[in-house]
Amino acid sequence: MDRAETAAKIAALIEPFNKKGVAICDATSFAGDLEFDSLTVMDFVAAIEDEFDIIISMNQQAEIENYSQLIDAVVKLQG
Repeated sequence: MDRAETAAKIAALIEPFNKKGVAICDATSFAGDLEFDSLTVMDFVAAIEDEFDIIISMNQQAEIENYSQLIDAVVKLQG
């Protein structure tokens, strides 16, 4: 799966968590723009892991701050 396909799937997965209807772009921050709290992050990460059949470690999660970084991490984990 290429980066564009991965980005589209992740964007679709964000929608149920995007309570404020924030426009998603590469720089969209999960904590700042989308205001994800720790529980939302856990639910969202679980949805990503299920969709792509990957595991995102806690260390990786700590490094992912925005939409673009998440796409890159998922693409890399899919190898």
